[in-house]
Amino acid sequence: MSDDQGAPEVRRLGLEPDDLDGHTLDELADYLEAGRVPRDPSIEGSPGCQLALDALARLHGLGGQLIDADAAAMPPVEDSWVDRILSGIALDARAGRRVPLDEQDPTADFGITEGALRGLIRSAENAVPGVLVGRTALEGEVTTIGMPVAIGIEVSMLYGEPIPEAVSQLRAEVADRVRRHTDLRVTSIDVTVRDIQRIENWTEGRS
Repeated sequence: MSDDQGAPEVRRLGLEPDDLDGHTLDELADYLEAGRVPRDPSIEGSPGCQLALDALARLHGLGGQLIDADAAAMPPVEDSWVDRILSGIALDARAGRRVPLDEQDPTADFGITEGALRGLIRSAENAVPGVLVGRTALEGEVTTIGMPVAIGIEVSMLYGEPIPEAVSQLRAEVADRVRRHTDLRVTSIDVTVRDIQRIENWTEGRS
């Protein structure tokens, strides 16, 4: 990604997920910036790459404006929040543990990867204006159906968005998505706001 457009500088993070089928976050960022043209079947056919592309697209949409605002700020705003979000994207792309799904048929054995579950949790940010999900943590034995699991989420938010309402909305959205798509017994969803970033006239430009 070209630095002169204020995009996240992926190269300096040294993030090389294990489950991107031979690709890197840097390659995926460039592919996304090129409009995913020409089409690369090895990227489009990789579940890990698709998780990372979706998250990078959301970061590019909201995060790009945050980074532009940071560049104009005096004094400059530290960009560790970008590192945390990109680190979370890298973690999402890793398959991780296998999360089984409860099926009535004893011969069936269905499940999803922990990375896919993290991607599902991250996608909840789409329903909450002004929120970017960074790291997610799944505490508990997700590999065994019925065991208690706690979800921890770190987020960055835009200045001016009502934090209690946004956190409550994100928690409800995550709970609904996890309930609809998994059989996890979630005992708690803890949301921590790590950063608040300012953008002037964000309301007018959000549509």
